[in-house]
Amino acid sequence: MTRSRLFCLLVILVSVFMILFIIVYWDNVGTTNFNVHTSFSKSLLAQSSEERPTTAPTVENNVASDVDEFLDIFLNFGSTKGFFQSTKTENLQLQGSNSQEEIVRGYDWSTKGKLDDGILDQEIQEERKLNLRKFCANSSFDFPTKERSFDDIPNRELDHLIVDDRHGIIYCYVPKVACTNWKRVMIVLSESLLDKKGVPYQDPLQIPREDVHNTSSHLTFNKFWRRYGKFSRHMMKIKLKKYTKFLFVRDPFVRLISAFRSKFELENENFYRSFAVPILTRYSNRTNVPTSVGEAFSSGMKPSFSQFIQYLLDEKTEEQKPFNEHWRQIYRLCHPCQIEYDFVGKLESLDEDAALLLRQLNIDSFFHFPPSYRNKTASSWEEDWFSKIPLSWRQKLYKLYEADFVLFGYPKPDNLLRV
Repeated sequence: MTRSRLFCLLVILVSVFMILFIIVYWDNVGTTNFNVHTSFSKSLLAQSSEERPTTAPTVENNVASDVDEFLDIFLNFGSTKGFFQSTKTENLQLQGSNSQEEIVRGYDWSTKGKLDDGILDQEIQEERKLNLRKFCANSSFDFPTKERSFDDIPNRELDHLIVDDRHGIIYCYVPKVACTNWKRVMIVLSESLLDKKGVPYQDPLQIPREDVHNTSSHLTFNKFWRRYGKFSRHMMKIKLKKYTKFLFVRDPFVRLISAFRSKFELENENFYRSFAVPILTRYSNRTNVPTSVGEAFSSGMKPSFSQFIQYLLDEKTEEQKPFNEHWRQIYRLCHPCQIEYDFVGKLESLDEDAALLLRQLNIDSFFHFPPSYRNKTASSWEEDWFSKIPLSWRQKLYKLYEADFVLFGYPKPDNLLRV
């Protein structure tokens, strides 16, 4: 009996030592150089081998995937074999009328050729990152959560950080900033979703919108506890240190207009029940509010943009639950003062920024960023949309989103904030 206990104790100690050794080794070796080596990239390379030289997987990539797999199996916290299977085995929950939303937004799904000259100069990219570092370090510029450390961020607030371990990429998605199609790109790169034939998608445009926004299609930081258990934060820090991290941002006020248009001017049952009903109940003079979006639209009862702004400014809104991700501040979604991003793109220069990023990631020869917009919400609309909003409300709204304006280099909209 004593020998049996000693043997069990020895096995446990050896196992713990192996785990710690592998983590330390992976931290030292890391994934400093990622080359495209998915089956997607291999097939593309095979189709045009004369134009593009093939690239073999690096030792670092193998180490990274082996460690993940080892920790998954040993700790039993990782994803099972079918964690990222296609929607054949899942019940997808759709939010809103996706096809109608895409039609209204005016996507241009035509195939794009290579962009001509005019790629955003790298100096501009450096200025954006420098601006972030400057104001994050500026003690006179303060905003909520600025001073907390990465370890202080709850897991639930890390669910916008999507990880592609195959290529060493982390993308923080911001709703209303072309996130649907960046998610499509991440799915293709990570091979996290299978098409009807049971093979990973190779063309971002072929991925259905409802699959793109299904949470099972992506590995996010919020899911790391399933893979690594108590080692989650350590693995997050390793990947943040060694992976390429990017996000795309947008003028905060224009983003609000876009969110209002897509979530309240279209028949979206989920958003109507969750947000339109409370808005109409609080800020309209109506005693009976329709319970369904169809009934509301038939009777012409929709929240106005003014009521939406009033809802954002109401202290009761945040007391009841955090802002929805479509109008939550970008700094609360992506934590730019706790995470040092390698690339900061802007929707206002989407085509140029996307081309530059894909080139820096060495995947520009495989595909181009999917669509451009024929009728996207423009900055020039701000004065029209805010013309009926009281000046005091506009000033309060700016204070609410000031950190996003300052951190990401958007000029203060003085024309909206003074008489």
